[in-house]
Amino acid sequence: MLDRFKVPETDQVRVMAAELRHTVAAIFTKCNVPPEDAAIGADVLVSTDLRGVDSHGVSNMLRSYVQSYQRGDYNPRPNMRIVRESPSTATIDGDGGLGVIQGPKAMRIAMDKAKQVGVGIVTLYNGRHLGAVGHHAMLAAKENMVGMCMTATQPGVVPTFGAEARFGTNPIAVAAPAKSQPPVLFDVATSSVANNKVQLARRVGSNLLPGWVTDPEGNPIMEETPPVGRGDYFLLPLGGTRELGSHKGYGLALMVEIMCTMLSGTLPHGLDKSTGYKHFFAAYNIEAFADVEEFKEHMDQTLEWLRETKPAPGQERVLYPGLLEYEEERERQEHGIPLHKEVIAWFGQTTSDMGLAPLKTR
Repeated sequence: MLDRFKVPETDQVRVMAAELRHTVAAIFTKCNVPPEDAAIGADVLVSTDLRGVDSHGVSNMLRSYVQSYQRGDYNPRPNMRIVRESPSTATIDGDGGLGVIQGPKAMRIAMDKAKQVGVGIVTLYNGRHLGAVGHHAMLAAKENMVGMCMTATQPGVVPTFGAEARFGTNPIAVAAPAKSQPPVLFDVATSSVANNKVQLARRVGSNLLPGWVTDPEGNPIMEETPPVGRGDYFLLPLGGTRELGSHKGYGLALMVEIMCTMLSGTLPHGLDKSTGYKHFFAAYNIEAFADVEEFKEHMDQTLEWLRETKPAPGQERVLYPGLLEYEEERERQEHGIPLHKEVIAWFGQTTSDMGLAPLKTR
C-alpha cells in the first residue's frame, strides 16, 4: 500500500492481532452472527490488516458491516445454498450474507472440487461485500493450488469516455505458492484506485493522485486533489485516461462482471440490485497439471530472478506481488497492527454500546 494511505505515526495505536480478532468476533456475534461465522469474519478482516491492506481490514470495513447488520441490509444467518452444480463447478445463492464470511466457504467448495477433478470454480450471487479478494485466493495457495477470486459490486467506476458509473471496482486476485520465497499474491482493483482507499486518504489527510477520480460530470481530474465526499466523484478505470490505457481497466472490469455476474445467471448490480453482489472463486490443483515440488522450485527461481532485477536509478529494489504484504505481516505480527486513533475511539464507543469488554491496545 502506498505510504500516503498509511496511518501517520502520531495517530497510530498498536493492537495485537489476537486481541483484535477476539474483539471483532465479539462484535459480529452481537450483530446476531453465529459464533463460528463471527470467527471467520474476524479472521478475514484481521488477516487483511496484518498484510497491510488497511483499506479492506478492520479499520475501514467493520463499522460499515455493523451498520449494515443494524439496518437489516445484511442477513446474519443466511441459508447459503448450491442452486446448480457439476463435478467441477457450483453456483451459490448467498441469501444476503456477508461475503467476508461466505468467501472462505465458497473457496473451500472450489478447493474440494479441485482435489477431485483438478479444477474447481464457484460463483456466488445475492451476496454482500467480499472484503479483500486476495485473502480468499490465498486460501487455495496455502493448499498447493493456484487460487483466483473476483467480485462485482455496486457501480462507482465510469467506463472510458463515460460520465455515469457502470461497474464496481471489480478487483481480481491470483495467488500461487512457492517453496522458499514468499508466495505470489496479486490483488488489484480494475479501477485506478479502490474506493476504500479514497476513504483512507480522507482519514489520514492525504491527497488523491492525478487520474484516480473524475469530477461529477465525468471529467478526469489530472492533478493532485484533496479527497472528495461520496457522490462528488466517480472512480476512473485502471489507467485513468484513454491515452494512458483506461480502456484496459474498463475491459478488465467487464471481464470480471462476466465471470462473476453472468456466470451466476444474474444481471449487474446497476441493472438489478435485487441479486446483490456477485463473486467468483477458482482453485487450480497444481498436482493435476505438474509436479507440486517442481512447480514450487520453478516459482522460486522465477521470483528470485525478479528480485535480482537491477533497480532503476533512485529505486531501492524490484518487488513482486505479495512480497511487501508478506514483510508487513511479519512486522505487524510482532509489533501489532497500527490503527488510527479515530478507529480506536469507534471501538471504544461500539464495545461500550454492545456491553463488551474494551479492545486491548499495546
